Amino acid sequence: MGLQLRAATPEDLEWIYELRHRVYAEELGQHAPDPAGRLRDGLDGDNVYLVAARGAARIGFVSLTPPWLGRYALDKYLTRDELPLLTDGDLFEVRVLTVEPRWRTTAAAPLLMYAALRWIAARGGRRVVAMGRSELLDMYLAVGLRPVGRTVHSGALTFEVLTGDVAGLREVTMDRYGTTLERLRSEVDWRLDVPFAPRPDGCEHGGASFTAIGTDFRSLHRRHQVVAADVLDAWFPPAPGVRAALAEDPDWAARTSPPSGAEGLLAEIAAARALPVETLAVGAGSSDLIFRAFGQWLTPESRVLLTDPGYGEYAHVTEKVIGCRVDRFRLRREDGWRIDPARLSAAVESGRYDLVVVVNPNNPTGRHAPAAELRSVIAAAADSTRWWIDEAYLGYVDLAESLAQLAATDPRVVVCTSLSKMYALSGMRAAYLVADPVTAGRLRRWTPPWPVSLPAQLAAVAALRDPAHYRGCWLRTHALRRQLAGDLDGLAGLDGAVVVEEGVANFLTVTLPAGGPSAAQLVNECRRHDVYLRDLSPLSPEYRGRTVRIAVRDTAENARIVAACRAALEVLGTDSDSLVAMPAVTSAAGSAR
Repeated sequence: MGLQLRAATPEDLEWIYELRHRVYAEELGQHAPDPAGRLRDGLDGDNVYLVAARGAARIGFVSLTPPWLGRYALDKYLTRDELPLLTDGDLFEVRVLTVEPRWRTTAAAPLLMYAALRWIAARGGRRVVAMGRSELLDMYLAVGLRPVGRTVHSGALTFEVLTGDVAGLREVTMDRYGTTLERLRSEVDWRLDVPFAPRPDGCEHGGASFTAIGTDFRSLHRRHQVVAADVLDAWFPPAPGVRAALAEDPDWAARTSPPSGAEGLLAEIAAARALPVETLAVGAGSSDLIFRAFGQWLTPESRVLLTDPGYGEYAHVTEKVIGCRVDRFRLRREDGWRIDPARLSAAVESGRYDLVVVVNPNNPTGRHAPAAELRSVIAAAADSTRWWIDEAYLGYVDLAESLAQLAATDPRVVVCTSLSKMYALSGMRAAYLVADPVTAGRLRRWTPPWPVSLPAQLAAVAALRDPAHYRGCWLRTHALRRQLAGDLDGLAGLDGAVVVEEGVANFLTVTLPAGGPSAAQLVNECRRHDVYLRDLSPLSPEYRGRTVRIAVRDTAENARIVAACRAALEVLGTDSDSLVAMPAVTSAAGSAR
């Protein structure tokens, strides 16, 4: 019978308290024995338990303390001044890794540790801290944890304080134990609300909906059945001129090499945006420009500031591809997710950042920072700091709010604009950036010939020539979003506990109440109805594993989204296992605290 990893149930909790007493009071002498034979602490009820079991036999558990609780077990032993990393907003504490004595030589402990890492990564955790028993230090060093130079004593035990970056721990785990994990994968009954294995590149993208359609393109009829609300593609068709340009001679468009430097597209962008053509560079989507520009400008020694929550591609490129030193400018739900210009100015005033990235309107929060506020912050910032402003969704606000004119003259500022989302051209892959002529010229020199396909160039030019079509589509999007928000806000049986936040673009977010199902559970259940939503949990701990992003679709598909969410919540609400300790998940471990 295989090892099961699951979320803790109420019945598990009594066993957890009893096992903790047997191990930490009776066996190890860390705590005084309790006549009731149970060992509890002040974090019980708030932290997360992952449990390992084999059939009816419980084997072990691990406890996780997420940052949104605002307190950790280590607070009992060290002050925040003594251990400053406890102030990090994306720090998760791993603790009380405990296994029944007869199972300590099995894979239970390593699997519990792996499960904890996967659960933390799925909630946006970027760093972990743990108290490891000194005599088990080698086990923790082997998985990539490192001592911080602090030792604490509890009863008869001595612990080393250990920490590690989640990305680094993942890399060590896959390098050293990937083969073993792959072998165990078929033997483990994995019941956590996070996939067993991460994506190969470690980047969390949307787009699972295309997997449902079929990435081999043999079942494209499924596109009529799947509601792709997990990606932010436009719900509306491109302008009639786009379709006409593509349909006029598709054979020719498919077989003909495009203008090597996209000269016609550059000229059209310059005319549409009243910009000098020498301030422009084009790419096959904004990701192409991000990878190309950042690869030129940044090194592992570079300091970068990203908003959090923010578009995950920026964290992926800066942290995992280039290896920069990245800090987060935290946006807060209680502030309406807005960028406070005074707080941002204070964060960048020292000039220590080589690059600051601002997505405006922001994805995934949907909030827009007024151009005047950003101009003031940039004007006061150090000359050594470069600003990357991503305006992929600006059309949903007002193109007059663009900082493109500033970017054309200020060497510190670059504006990147995708033509995908606003112009219904996601499949075409076309984007451009605006920078001063010197910066733009350097990027053009590092651009390979034919960077944008001929069909994409034809489509983008035609789209830019029909602004009236898109203004109407953007206005209609606001009406559809408001209707969708109202319908989701009125879901039956949740007593108004669901929080729907609209923003200004073509998407909204839904946050589920604490104590109910997780975002991952809602996403998975909606997929049974061919409705695909985006779980925002991996992007930031600010979402606490409870928020999904939903793209605005047309009236019929929006109705399917609402129906799927209603049906999913009804199922999850009657499934007692899905609602227990939803901080809780299961794992396997060796005793440590």
